[in-house]
Amino acid sequence: MADLIIDAFSSQTRLRDMIRAIRACKTAAEERAVVRKECAVIRASISENDQDYRHRNLAKLMFIHMLGYPTHFGQMECLKSIASAGFPEKRIGYLGLMLLLDERQEVLMLVTNSLKQDLNHSNPYIVGLALCALGNICSAEMARDLAPEVEKLFQSRDPNIRKKAALCSVRIIKKVPDLAENFMSPAATLLKEKHHGAMIAGVQLCTDLCKVSLEALEYFRKKSTEGLVKALKERVNSPYTPEYDISGISDPFLHIRLLRLLRVLGQGDADASDCMNDILAQVATKTETNKNAGTAILYECVETIMSIEDNSGLRVLAINILGRFLSNRDNNIRYVALNMLMRAIAVDAQAVQRHRITILECVKDSDASIRKRALELIFLLVNENNVKPLTKELIDYLQVSDQEFKGDLTEKICSIVEKFSMEKIWYIDKMLKVLSEAGNFVKDEIWHALIVVISNASDLQGYTVRSLYRAFQTSSEQESLIRVAVWCIGEYGEMLVNNVGMLEKEDPLTVTESDAVDILEAAIKRHTSDITTRALSLVALLKLSSRFPSCSKRISDIITEHKGSFVLELQQRSIEFNSIIDKHQNIRSTLLERMPVLDEASYNSKRKSGSLPPTTSAPTGASPKLPNGVVKSPVAPIADLLDLSSDDAPVPSSSGGDFLPDLLGGSLTSLPSLTGTGQAPSNGTDILMDLLSIGTPTTQNDVSTSDLLSTNHNNTPSGTPLERLSPPSPFSPQVSTPTATTPVMDLLDGFSPTLSNKKNSTDLHFSGNNGPVYPSIIAFQSSSLKIEFSFSKQPENLQSTLINATFTNMSSNVYTDFIFQAAVPKFIQLHLDPASGNTLPASGNGSVGQSLRVTNSQHGQKHLAMRIRVAYKVNNKDVLEQGQISNFPPGL
Repeated sequence: MADLIIDAFSSQTRLRDMIRAIRACKTAAEERAVVRKECAVIRASISENDQDYRHRNLAKLMFIHMLGYPTHFGQMECLKSIASAGFPEKRIGYLGLMLLLDERQEVLMLVTNSLKQDLNHSNPYIVGLALCALGNICSAEMARDLAPEVEKLFQSRDPNIRKKAALCSVRIIKKVPDLAENFMSPAATLLKEKHHGAMIAGVQLCTDLCKVSLEALEYFRKKSTEGLVKALKERVNSPYTPEYDISGISDPFLHIRLLRLLRVLGQGDADASDCMNDILAQVATKTETNKNAGTAILYECVETIMSIEDNSGLRVLAINILGRFLSNRDNNIRYVALNMLMRAIAVDAQAVQRHRITILECVKDSDASIRKRALELIFLLVNENNVKPLTKELIDYLQVSDQEFKGDLTEKICSIVEKFSMEKIWYIDKMLKVLSEAGNFVKDEIWHALIVVISNASDLQGYTVRSLYRAFQTSSEQESLIRVAVWCIGEYGEMLVNNVGMLEKEDPLTVTESDAVDILEAAIKRHTSDITTRALSLVALLKLSSRFPSCSKRISDIITEHKGSFVLELQQRSIEFNSIIDKHQNIRSTLLERMPVLDEASYNSKRKSGSLPPTTSAPTGASPKLPNGVVKSPVAPIADLLDLSSDDAPVPSSSGGDFLPDLLGGSLTSLPSLTGTGQAPSNGTDILMDLLSIGTPTTQNDVSTSDLLSTNHNNTPSGTPLERLSPPSPFSPQVSTPTATTPVMDLLDGFSPTLSNKKNSTDLHFSGNNGPVYPSIIAFQSSSLKIEFSFSKQPENLQSTLINATFTNMSSNVYTDFIFQAAVPKFIQLHLDPASGNTLPASGNGSVGQSLRVTNSQHGQKHLAMRIRVAYKVNNKDVLEQGQISNFPPGL
């Protein structure tokens, strides 16, 4: 069918026939064939300078352009049609000009003279066409050339011409702000127009003039404020006019434009604000909200009131209007009301507090966007006076909230409880409720902080461990709750059994030693428990073996079950802990003493300073401050484009990592602390990571305990059992360690794990005076592209790294227009040198190189992280590949 139509194509073929032929195509290939055939016919017609069918050819080209096919060969036909004398030819020519060209086309300069002639034409319809085209595609050069002609048209008798001249002037002043002063006086005259279309255009022109020119802003404040107030009052009190009436309101579009201009004029000027206070109050009280038109006007009025200079009465009225919006059935109205209230809270928080109950109901709304926005607003409204009722309401809703909303809700509740907790018992109670309801959504730093608080609340430790015991029995599927419960039972198990520190409000609880061990056994045998939970359970069981002698055999059996674990961490702990239980009875009680009190103030200061991950991110930058530490800041364009922020970079551990704290789950910095109360660790990492010591590496600076444990008291060969099974490596250096006479040396009875050294465990070498040498990596590889990075540093500047990137084409097609882009976190500076070429040969028969220089301002604390994006063309088709690089060698 399509072939028959294609054969019939000629210059005389009508537009509708071509459209019908294209729509009859069943495949993309057929469509391309039809378009290709028609474009050939149009080119032939253009070469013959066929004027009779020029308008038809232009119409076809516009349709083809809308389908996405190139039509550049028809641009000159637009200019020829514009130069014609008749209105129909000019109309199709200007339409083609606006659709087929844009302001970047050099061909556009050729139409300037035709535009100038048409702007002075006697036919108002042709003048309107020229103004419409100029307002859509004019460039800065065209704006300078034709601005005087447009300015003259403000004096036209035709209101439609004046309206189009004003709209065209908006484009001109945006392209050339220097011309703003030429349009100030003509724009002011349009504010007195009786024709609504011309007046709306004039108001819009004045608004844009105020934005691009301070001189224009002052001019309109002095000359036009009173006139605008009078015009708005006339609109508010105007009688019914069928021509402009929408839902019983006379021209709501003009209402909104006038309010926006008044907002611009009143912002930062007390006199102008005073002048418009009465009319704003009148609009706010007289406008009905039963229709969308009235609601739109009220919203714009509220935004104007909140933007102009202070008037407490008006602002209370505006916030009350937003409170009424929250009760509207329309989700869009409620959402914009919540958005506006978030801005209003920085101005008058007390007035917003009156609508707290309504906002809280929005948190339970069925619409996800409204729930999230309402939750953000509630977080801003919390203070010392209302924190308890608001927290109770949020926790109650947490029980029935959707799974996808629980993460945000849990984070906000935890932030509120941490910030406003006046009593530790209230903090512990609320955190336990959150852990019981949504423990799987609680971040690690939250329950770490809870453990720090518990360790400092000596009078509440018994109450807490009993509360956790009860919570475990009812919410055993919440991972974070289990971790806290396991840690507390391991530390304060005797308080649980002996009912130490009973409070008056507590119900009696009978727990035997066997019951406490049952809890830990259940935690370690849960099929959903991860490595961290099981490792914590092993440490807790070890501690209870000393405090519950009657259960020591059972505990030893439970620990023994993990000697064959596939997880090396659990296997190693199981072997070590069994050795402590079976062979070191004389030092076990001292070794397994309760953890020293953690330094709560130090932990909180590190979280606030950024040494530890904060509960909620606090972006930096000059931004308007909101309550409760919330700030809004712009995102760097490339970081926003690639969705990369400074929090995305992995943070290397810098804890002490002694083997003995790793063994005991403790934080001991020297041997004497075994026999007394130790101090809290003072290194730069999370105290709980030291406390729990799950997979913590050791460092070169930790000598005392490591040396003690790496030396066998019986002088037997050291090393792990796996090392003893393998022959000694001729390349392994023998390291001698000092010998000390202490029972701790015989702790493992010949089992001494290999101590990892973070600095020496990498492939980092130094070559002469040229600085450290790092291994090359495959940064990115797909079926079509491979990217390899090699690294070099100067010894005097270890923060800076030179990366040489090599790009190799793995496919059989040649890549052209090759572009490489990269984004890094904020603590890293990146400089990209030009690539060696923009064409990648096929099948790896060549490569393109490019140098990158990165400077890590937190060298030694944070690893490099980078996201990349590669764009190229294959057979004139754009291809985009992107990925994240996280395998940089340590030490960069």
